Amino acid sequence: MRTLRIGIRSHDEAKSQLLAIAGGEASRNENEPSIWVTSLGSLAQLLNAENMALLDLIRAREPASVTELAGLTERSVPSLSRSLAKMEEYGLVNMVEHGRMRAPRVAFDRLEIVVVERPPLDRHAA
Repeated sequence: MRTLRIGIRSHDEAKSQLLAIAGGEASRNENEPSIWVTSLGSLAQLLNAENMALLDLIRAREPASVTELAGLTERSVPSLSRSLAKMEEYGLVNMVEHGRMRAPRVAFDRLEIVVVERPPLDRHAA
């Protein structure tokens, strides 16, 4: 089973982690998410209902090309290509070469969302 882990953390938390790893003070945990977003809003945009339906369709029908997928969705090829490029950037799909065509394939069987624990807010701070 291929599990895709998406984490949510602030830009500052991501920067601190990368600097610690680069400085040898920390290492990447194998269970750590491979993809990070900075907010629930970003995650909601990525995993919106239209994108989730598209992933379901790709998984069920395994289209041979983006053009075939466009016919199944009644979306234009350019619009679909933009969506697939963003999904590929985040690791949701892989584009598989078939001769001169590229076919989308869902890159995971299971999706996990990880939220980095934050310290509680000090409500008494000025």
